[in-house]
Amino acid sequence: MKLPILLCCVVGLGVLAQQNPVEIGTVQLGRDLDQALDASKQSGKPVFLLFQEVPGCKGCRDFGKEVLSNVVLVDVIENHFVPVVVYNNRGGEHERIRKAFKEPAWNYQVIRFLNAEGRDLIPRKDRIWSTPALSSRMVEALEKANRPVPESLRRLAPKPSSSRTATAAFAQFCYWTGERKLGALEGVLVTEAGYIDHREVTKVTYDPAVISYAELERKAKQMKCASVSYEHVPGSYKKASRNNQKKQIQGTRFASLDLTPEQATKVNAFARTDPRKALEVLTPDQREALASRKMH
Repeated sequence: MKLPILLCCVVGLGVLAQQNPVEIGTVQLGRDLDQALDASKQSGKPVFLLFQEVPGCKGCRDFGKEVLSNVVLVDVIENHFVPVVVYNNRGGEHERIRKAFKEPAWNYQVIRFLNAEGRDLIPRKDRIWSTPALSSRMVEALEKANRPVPESLRRLAPKPSSSRTATAAFAQFCYWTGERKLGALEGVLVTEAGYIDHREVTKVTYDPAVISYAELERKAKQMKCASVSYEHVPGSYKKASRNNQKKQIQGTRFASLDLTPEQATKVNAFARTDPRKALEVLTPDQREALASRKMH
């Protein structure tokens, strides 16, 4: 009798995912804070408490579509936290919890990280509306709770000394080569194939705290990926077609995965030269999906 029950649970979760309001993304969030706190006591995982406006404004919808649907964040939230949502524009239990935490009604999303007693692990902070910003808070909360921090999450979070990223572009014979070689560099976060003044270029988003522009340019020249360098990407830059992006992934088993821009950059750099490194940037669920496809 256990198998039908399990199947019902799986089907139920699938239905829940389909019914998720766009404002809360694709994360499987509970709706009962007391149950979440009990689960936290049993597992030791911190509570990921989302206060969100549902239905919400464009900013709330964008947060759900872009941040709370990021495959790495979804994986970490579901497996390393006990996630629960409270709608800040509804009455009843939602209103009771909102008032207990002194959260404003009809507000942009706020995420709080709680211990099993319902107390904040790290101080509440507003305007955490981007993937890097939320990733940093999640790292901080897991460390405060003495829980392991997945490497995939650390890659999304900017280094403590870095409050910004920078962009540059490098022209070379073939932007496919540029994406592969430059994407492998430590500190390079995202690459993109494009054009400047009819030249093929690789646009690079990087972390200046890890690699300076001077060092990035020096390495690009060493790899013959910088016949022309642009420290600041000019307005004449044009993105190449989708088919010309991340060419090294195309035709490989990694092509079937839903990758973040950061993941796609590193997978593209190593998919054909060192697949083991490419696997390191994937979430456990993504690696399992690859293994399952290989078996079939």
